[in-house]
Amino acid sequence: MKKLLALVAIGFVAFSVRAVEFPDITITDVKAAIKSHNAVIIDVNGTESYNKGHVPTALNFDAIEGKLQQTLPKDKNTLIIAYCGNPRCKAYQAAAKAASKLGYKNVKHMSAGIMGWKDAGEKTEKPGKTT
Repeated sequence: MKKLLALVAIGFVAFSVRAVEFPDITITDVKAAIKSHNAVIIDVNGTESYNKGHVPTALNFDAIEGKLQQTLPKDKNTLIIAYCGNPRCKAYQAAAKAASKLGYKNVKHMSAGIMGWKDAGEKTEKPGKTT
């Protein structure tokens, strides 16, 4: 009986850990989402980094964290894309988990991050202008 309970507990923990993972989205797909206005993009790199340059249309998580529910669209099927610095960065999870907790069902992670975006030669925005 103890072995069975241990297996159930391990399975539950494994499921719980997996449940917080978010599917990856490519830079190409993010560009398409920006072009079609079908997503909300959230930059989780901090205000200083955000001000130096972010993915076009991205929101600054530092600025909206406390009012995320009021900032995100009412449609819980809206694509929400969170990103941070690079594939090793896990800071994006703060925004992804917050959106998921609010009931958003289509939350993805641009694992390339802002570094991958820039390395791919993509333009960034600074508050007020595109670079």
